[in-house]
Amino acid sequence: MWIRRSSLGRSGWSRSVIVLGLLALPAFGVGCARTAKTEPTGKPEPSGEPSMVASPPPVAPPLILPSPALARAGTGASIADVVEKVLPSVVSVWSSRATRSLPSPFPFGPEAPSNRRQGLGSGVVVGAGLVVTNHHVVADADEIRLATSDQRELTAKVVGRDPKSDLAVLRVEGDAAGLVPIEFGDSSRLRLGDVVLAIGNPFGVGQTVTMGIVSAKGRANVGIVDYEDFIQTDAAINPGNSGGALVDMEGRLVGINTAILSRSGGNVGIGFAIPSAMARPIIDSLVSQGRVVRGYLGVTIQDVDAELSKALGLGGKKGVLIADVEPNGPAKRAGIERGDVVLSIDGMPVDSTGRLRNLVAQSGAKKKVTVVLLRKSQQRTLEVPLAELPQSLGPSARGPSAAPESLDGLTLEPLTAANRKRFQLGSLSRGVVVVAAEPGSSAARAGLRPGDVILEVDRQAVDRLERFRELYAKSKERVLLLVLRQGKTSFVVVKK
Repeated sequence: MWIRRSSLGRSGWSRSVIVLGLLALPAFGVGCARTAKTEPTGKPEPSGEPSMVASPPPVAPPLILPSPALARAGTGASIADVVEKVLPSVVSVWSSRATRSLPSPFPFGPEAPSNRRQGLGSGVVVGAGLVVTNHHVVADADEIRLATSDQRELTAKVVGRDPKSDLAVLRVEGDAAGLVPIEFGDSSRLRLGDVVLAIGNPFGVGQTVTMGIVSAKGRANVGIVDYEDFIQTDAAINPGNSGGALVDMEGRLVGINTAILSRSGGNVGIGFAIPSAMARPIIDSLVSQGRVVRGYLGVTIQDVDAELSKALGLGGKKGVLIADVEPNGPAKRAGIERGDVVLSIDGMPVDSTGRLRNLVAQSGAKKKVTVVLLRKSQQRTLEVPLAELPQSLGPSARGPSAAPESLDGLTLEPLTAANRKRFQLGSLSRGVVVVAAEPGSSAARAGLRPGDVILEVDRQAVDRLERFRELYAKSKERVLLLVLRQGKTSFVVVKK
């Protein structure tokens, strides 16, 4: 299975899992059989023989729907009315850039013609002369052209771009009359099963409208960009749809179509859109500052699986584990510690690393957020002033480790000078180092490997092999290890 961004000319591929879905649409239309009504003739019945046939009761006229039920929007307008309203707000985007040409093999021959790489996508008008699209549609472009629904062609320049979310804002050069800014909707209010429309320019054939439902929300860790919180839809999205509009049945923008999951490169009913609630502050920041200013907490985070939840004593509560804290970061100054489990930020529940990093990023720099966390089964509330995310840093998160069965097959040694040099551990002064993990052993299945340094066992510091053996012997069903690898720490749960 492959993920493909839905623009032509540029594609990004990565492996993913197979997702299957089935949508059953109801049949449209209502029909009734009409029975012919017998009219009295005014003639008397033949004498001597009573009539055995009663007059049929009056029959109501059949109910005829003026249009199929799903073709009606919430206000009573038809889908065609919604499309007619939205089309002037959606444009096609062509981008091109010069590429290097091979030098001519003949020193005195004609110069080799310059090559240009073409890209195709879609865009949405969000303000006076402003169009939002995907970053990958216009990345490195030196020429951008727009085509409107009324067949006009315009040129545009990039105002700002944000590769971390795959969004870019363009400004139309010249007359932008006739471009109607779209109305924003609240994507957070979408429910699974809500009907949505996808509008864009698939394969360059021209503006196209497709219909589907919201299949899922909050799709993160898909592996497309750094910050993900996608709406998943089965509305047909194809190459060329990137940057196009996903609208609700009131014609309001709820998402920016971005990518598809496909083996063939075409639509198979799994498309992803950036929700409007995430896109709008990014658009505002790009317009006002030319870049996105994100909040920065200064932690390494890790999802909590079932084994970690038991080891940490969460009692069914959902949260995100702090695997490491930057020495001089906002989290450290506010009192957040390694091993804390974040439950919410500013009252918004946090149940995944993607959710936490999106909330922190969207809060912005210099904002004070309220963080509710668990520390050794005790709930605490901290006020944390966020800093600005350095441009060189992205989200730092670790997925859950595989759950092993035991520590058999693991060989440990103290942190000697030779081991520090062998595994490039610098001046690290505490912990025990993994020098071997037998292939196929429980230690190897846990993900432990040579060069890992075990810093803690069940939240107790380890500074020598004897201390490790003592703490390991005290543990019962499972052991919680804090492991340092390549300068970053993460927690690993090991069953005994």
